[in-house]
Amino acid sequence: MKSANQSSAGRSELMIALVFIAPALVGFLAFFVYPTLRGFYFSLTQYNLLGTPKWVGFDNFVRISKDPLFWNSLGVTVEYVVLNIAFQTVIALLLASLMQRLTQSTLLRGALLLPWLISNVIAAMLWFWLLDYQIGLANVFLEWIGLPKVAFFANEFWAIPTIAFVNVWRHMGYTALLIFAGLQSIPSSVYEAASIDGASENQMFWRVTIPLLRPVLVFVIVTSVIGSFQIFDTIAITTKGGPVNATKVINWYIYEQAFSRF
Repeated sequence: MKSANQSSAGRSELMIALVFIAPALVGFLAFFVYPTLRGFYFSLTQYNLLGTPKWVGFDNFVRISKDPLFWNSLGVTVEYVVLNIAFQTVIALLLASLMQRLTQSTLLRGALLLPWLISNVIAAMLWFWLLDYQIGLANVFLEWIGLPKVAFFANEFWAIPTIAFVNVWRHMGYTALLIFAGLQSIPSSVYEAASIDGASENQMFWRVTIPLLRPVLVFVIVTSVIGSFQIFDTIAITTKGGPVNATKVINWYIYEQAFSRF
């Protein structure tokens, strides 16, 4: 009798769980699984959004593997992701450590979060004007101190690092707050024990702080990598894939193939 009651209770809990899960599950199936499967089907056809899909198998994959622009866009995307993740994580870790040591002001934390609250489009336009070759304040300052102007968005060498900088500026405050929350969770007794054992500040940072921050750092890096591979709006506002495909990331390549070449 007890076993039957447990089984009935288990089924009841399962039904309740399914009711709560259902909205998210429906959204996941409708907006992720179905579009993914439909997109894969279209990738096996010849289709220009205006006619009827014609089955071609894996011909599209063979064609794209022979397209130098595809490999270029993949390389540009990886370059951007590496620059963005490296600088964003290091700067955010530095900012979080400074907040932990010097001040834990709520006002300062709010100020750090302000760039993240700005949309990508507004941030891109702001820096596009500030770094403009002719009238941008950055180049005015360079001229004032006797250095040559830099075409930040129009130079093949500087374009991707500049776009990475714009996105690092926008996201580093949010990332710093996540790392700061991780620092807050580390017990002070751990540092006291390390200090008693004779550990220096440098040793405590690398052998105490970083290992205990590993779960937070993994979360930050994984989410940042996912977000970095989705870069599109900053490119669309500033360089549109130029100069000479130097900023043609994979999302801009897909956009051009779909809406410029149909």
